[in-house]
Amino acid sequence: MEHDTIMLPSLREKEAELPTIDDDLLEKLKLLMLQSQPFQEMMMMYNCAIREVRTKAEVLNDEMSVRYHRNPISSISSRVKKPESITQKLYKKGLPFTVEAIMANLADVAGVRIICEFVDDIYSIAAMLAMQDDLKLIKIKDYIKYPKPNGYRSYHMIVEIPVFFSKGKTPMRVEIQIRTIAMDFWASLDHELKYKKDIDREDEELIAQELLSCADRIAETDMIMQQIRMKLDSVEEKKTQSEIVMEE
Repeated sequence: MEHDTIMLPSLREKEAELPTIDDDLLEKLKLLMLQSQPFQEMMMMYNCAIREVRTKAEVLNDEMSVRYHRNPISSISSRVKKPESITQKLYKKGLPFTVEAIMANLADVAGVRIICEFVDDIYSIAAMLAMQDDLKLIKIKDYIKYPKPNGYRSYHMIVEIPVFFSKGKTPMRVEIQIRTIAMDFWASLDHELKYKKDIDREDEELIAQELLSCADRIAETDMIMQQIRMKLDSVEEKKTQSEIVMEE
């Protein structure tokens, strides 16, 4: 696919001079994107890339279910970044509004979120995905071992996956976020509270401290739950070995 230029105004300026984008201009740029055939084709391609990654995760989950009688993945969700979000990001980076600029510079347009039950499942699923020879690992950010200052925890992977279209194979980038149910619960609440417009600075700082404290307690609970599961697995393994010995 040839990536034609979307005919939008060029806004190449220093990011420091572009703190926000005017709402009216943002709406105009969004509409121009939505009416652009190259942009529509690009969004279709990202949706196809998401489908490829989701299938890989679902296959691994099915295999683990048969092999270990347990599903490490609780749920899978996905999204393609909204046109206004893409526009904001291009604007802040001082990039031209083109399909080429989007595909070359924005690694998180397509996103897949994998929710696991336990922390060790996160690393197992990430390792199994990274080993697949048709998937290229571009970048890893481990916010579980190294949480963000606000307490956010998750395992992020930027991967490149080939998607086959009528004109040939195109490598597409997808961001994969892998986290536990508890981490996802915290992140959802944190995201919701960030967009509350009527909170004064003092209350905002207090809430941020409380969220950080909650994140630490959630991380501790995740580790306790994993230890409990490991103990139960050990008991089950000993029971199975005992039954094998008795049969012999």
